[in-house]
Amino acid sequence: MVLVGYDGIAWLVATFCVVVARFDGDLSRVNIVGTVLLAGVLAVSYLAFGTVFRLHSGRAVTGSIEEVVLVTAIGLSAGLVGFSLNFLSVPLWTPRAVPIGATVGAVAIIAWGRVAWRRWKESGERYDHSAASPVLVVGAGEGARQLVHAIHRDESARWWPVALIDDDPLKRHLRIEGVPVVGGRAAIADTIRERGIEAVIVAIPSAGRDLVRDVADIADSLGVTVKVLPPVTEILDARVGVEDVRDLAMSDLLGRAQVQTDLRAMSRCLTGRRVLVTGAGGSIGSELCRQVHRLGPSQLVMLDRDESALHTTQMTVYGRAPMDTDDVVLADIRDAETIEAVFRSCQPDVVFHAAALKHLPVLERYPGEAVKTNIWGTRNVLDAARFAEVDRFVNISTDKAANPISVLGYSKRVAEGLTAACDLEGGGTFLSVRFGNVLGSRGSVITAFVRQLSEGRPVTVTHPEATRYFMTIEEAVGLVVQATAIGRGGEVLVLDMGEPVNIHAVARRLVAMSQSDSPIEFIGLRPGEKVHEELFGEGEVDHRPAHPAISHVPVAPLPFSAVQALDPWAAPPAVMRGLERLVRQLRPTLVEEVG
Repeated sequence: MVLVGYDGIAWLVATFCVVVARFDGDLSRVNIVGTVLLAGVLAVSYLAFGTVFRLHSGRAVTGSIEEVVLVTAIGLSAGLVGFSLNFLSVPLWTPRAVPIGATVGAVAIIAWGRVAWRRWKESGERYDHSAASPVLVVGAGEGARQLVHAIHRDESARWWPVALIDDDPLKRHLRIEGVPVVGGRAAIADTIRERGIEAVIVAIPSAGRDLVRDVADIADSLGVTVKVLPPVTEILDARVGVEDVRDLAMSDLLGRAQVQTDLRAMSRCLTGRRVLVTGAGGSIGSELCRQVHRLGPSQLVMLDRDESALHTTQMTVYGRAPMDTDDVVLADIRDAETIEAVFRSCQPDVVFHAAALKHLPVLERYPGEAVKTNIWGTRNVLDAARFAEVDRFVNISTDKAANPISVLGYSKRVAEGLTAACDLEGGGTFLSVRFGNVLGSRGSVITAFVRQLSEGRPVTVTHPEATRYFMTIEEAVGLVVQATAIGRGGEVLVLDMGEPVNIHAVARRLVAMSQSDSPIEFIGLRPGEKVHEELFGEGEVDHRPAHPAISHVPVAPLPFSAVQALDPWAAPPAVMRGLERLVRQLRPTLVEEVG
């Protein structure tokens, strides 16, 4: 009611002031009745429009940009009503210019009054944190604005922002609640030394890994801790708060790829459709289930041979895990009859095939198991998908399949060929997606390092020059889902993983972040390991026709009959030789009927 009264008085004051000014202060020339009528019409019209658009019902925060825009729009509408009625009245209530001037004046009084009230109210809510730790905030966008605002109003805040850093030259003279932008990234070191900074907060939820690494390198060299605002996908509330700030994690340095996804294309491919995920209990499979579920499929079937892993996935997707519903299937892809029955029952439109054995050293010792699961198991799933007339089939591959030298690489390369061969029969679209290491997955080198540090053991690195590609599970799976929408049959889609990262440098960084004195030991490359992983094999071209982060690579098809001769029960060297021979067959000129 206070705002309603204030707004009404603003229109009365504005109208009378404009009328008096129009007659140079000569009140004897003022039509008092006409002026009162015009002021009443303007005020009533404004309040009526305000009721319709809920101006006084909390539609926008008082004094915000949104409310100022709303006040202006409603004020112009009321002014148009007042001008029209005044123009049509005989005689005129007031000169024609008065409604125009009154509208401008009233909108200014209403808007400025609200903004002034908000500034006065907010200034009274700020606490004195002069005794808190001085921090440097990297970023001067909306994330930084909300963070500074939250810190100033948190009585128990441990930090006090004293300066902002932003590379945008247009923000060099910007101040956010009194905190100045002191320069770009190059000014970080000098600002830390000159202002006694004790911590740096990267307040850019969309910050890429290159920016985070640069800031972390500078801060580490000066002995200053680094905090970050997590990516937007990790912030539960729409607004950034002090509680969102967390310590720097390895995923911030190796993940945070700047990936743009086409949600419309992804929705067309998955929304309202039946989707089946094999290996749903694994790291990639479970994240696939979570992301696919958000896109609203008509049915999501989660298949795995590990009942405990299935329970965990169902819990994370639905928040409950009764394990007695049709969307959970306990089955092994090695069992061809069971897999065929599952596909015949649920009739999926889209299949993500993530089930596989993936631990390289183990498969070097037991190559027959790779044949049974990664090759024959994939053949079983492909066969079932063909007979169920699946629309799109996505095989999850690995960078180990590019110029393979390991059992894992051989088996996944063969699986790519089998998937391409299946596409030759027409009907659905069968493709593969290839990417490197994912952070946080089971068996990840980062996970191993963290475990060694937590137990006080030496951190073991295979080779001082070894490099690997890294991406977070969320980023990788997001691109997998995107690839599903744009991939053509018979292709391998290769995800852009950014620049490869030196593993020794990662180990050093983790040791420093953990403040541990654990030594780093070099244990040498194990059989099947490369110093530098590759994303593209010999003769494969990096071609990106549809998405800047996804390359399309044609795959030579491998007929099903070619893998039937493999003997997984033979001695490991014999199995490996058989795999090598198969991979050598995979040439662009090889085109045979699927058998």
